[in-house]
Amino acid sequence: MGSRPDERGALGRMLQVLECFDEDEPALTVAEMARRTGIPLSSLHRWVALLAREGLLARGPGATYAIGSRLWELGELSPLSLRLRETALPHLARLYEATGENVHLGVLDGASPETSAVLFVGRVTGLNSIPVVSRAGGRGPLHTTGVGKALLATRDEPWLRRYLRAPRELETQHSVVAEEALRADIDRARARGFATTREEMTLGNVSVAAALPRVEGLPPVAIGLVVHLDRADERRLGPLVVQTARDLHAALRDAR
Repeated sequence: MGSRPDERGALGRMLQVLECFDEDEPALTVAEMARRTGIPLSSLHRWVALLAREGLLARGPGATYAIGSRLWELGELSPLSLRLRETALPHLARLYEATGENVHLGVLDGASPETSAVLFVGRVTGLNSIPVVSRAGGRGPLHTTGVGKALLATRDEPWLRRYLRAPRELETQHSVVAEEALRADIDRARARGFATTREEMTLGNVSVAAALPRVEGLPPVAIGLVVHLDRADERRLGPLVVQTARDLHAALRDAR
């Protein structure tokens, strides 16, 4: 990750360091952090020492550092954890028990439509579930994931116009990226109450997802299943996902 203008001072520097970690490289040396952030080594050593002292970074083997437990502790205080995920887990588990498939919980995340993505905040999976690329805390594109497409179906026209102006990546040869085709998928999701993707993010996988009605104090939320193409019975899975979304919405509303 390249350096950003340091207009936020110390906070900006700390975020630069913390944001240079990713799923592919969760542990980095100070030299690797310097290459990713553009911060001079002399300054970076001071920042790393400070962050490690406060528990925001943790020392690892081979002179590496990783995200510290203090960040995890603070993150668990987020409404996405305390309110949404904790309330959702029994409903996600019930959907998994009914299907035996991967169950995902995601929210719309982004400062603007052009930069928005789905943030996965919860997942239930089992030994017989198919492998998926998503993880709790990970992000995915809106146009090629089931939960992402369900979230797109909740957006109004001005928001969609801005979103559709941004380029969309072709994740597989089946990804829907053209505006007309994507709008047709969004209209179809609105009409039947759930969205689908077929091999658009991962070959061989199908996703079925439904958005919740808006919940005050939370970003837009959607629940989805990821199943193998051979087991993708949308007529059976769609109503199960829709009912789970309704049940979770009722639980969140009653818990306020």
